[in-house]
Amino acid sequence: MYGVTTDGGETLGTVFELARQPSGIWLESIIYDFGLEDEYPQAGPLLDSQGNIYTTSTNGGSYGWGAAVQLVNTASGWTGNVLHSFAGTGGDDGGLPYAGLISDQAGNLYGATWYGGANDAGTAFELTPSGAGWTFNVIYSFTGGGPWANLTMDAAGNLYGTTIGDGTYGKGSVFKLTQSAGVWTYTSLHDFTGGSDGGFPVSNVIFDSSGNLYGTASEGGTDRNGVVWEITP
Repeated sequence: MYGVTTDGGETLGTVFELARQPSGIWLESIIYDFGLEDEYPQAGPLLDSQGNIYTTSTNGGSYGWGAAVQLVNTASGWTGNVLHSFAGTGGDDGGLPYAGLISDQAGNLYGATWYGGANDAGTAFELTPSGAGWTFNVIYSFTGGGPWANLTMDAAGNLYGTTIGDGTYGKGSVFKLTQSAGVWTYTSLHDFTGGSDGGFPVSNVIFDSSGNLYGTASEGGTDRNGVVWEITP
């Protein structure tokens, strides 16, 4: 098993491995220390079929607004590669990627930023393998505050997620991004009011076998301490 810490190691965060021993005891190993180029990861790692690990950092990168990072296991140990440095207020690509990365069957990566972008309110983005590198594309710029949690992809390749400050009431939203001919279209599935329906969702969304969506909101509800919600097609 693999995970991240936001501190420790060289004080800028780590990626660790838990390996189960024949005795049944789990042994922890630090496989990567984040540095100034990719500091403070917040999201859990993604492992691909080749054994590479992908994650994001909320600080560091070339501009100090975070980075998308790949870890490759080489003969000399794990090596970190910055796939993209976010420019924050200096560009349309976004900044502060609290959300981690997910992948589709073709190996493309998808993620989100909370800040920056065309509206200084976060972005959803795609990273596509291109030769020896990766091509970065913004697929949507949010207007009120982007996701804090990972996106979710359905079998048709649509993306779903929550925002912490977007939506009609500024209390967050549940959204769907649909691709057609290379263009992604945003659909709001629910705009939170901060009342009985909740507000400021910081969780990702999950599906059941019938296609219903589930998640949580951190505020609102009957006791003002958050809700668990369901959206039915």
